[in-house]
Amino acid sequence: MESIFWIIFAVTAIPMFKLLPFFGINKYWAFTCIIPIAVPILAWVMAIKLQELEKR
Repeated sequence: MESIFWIIFAVTAIPMFKLLPFFGINKYWAFTCIIPIAVPILAWVMAIKLQELEKR
């Protein structure tokens, strides 16, 4: 059971470490991916930032 937790964390948190700085968000917010609701929230924030970048 513990290995499933680490696999899910690796699949979500490691890409977030690379993506978040591109959108102007501190990369350490990726640690919040431990909480399941944080992944969609971070994806939503990145989508909003992407829309702002496309307007420029």
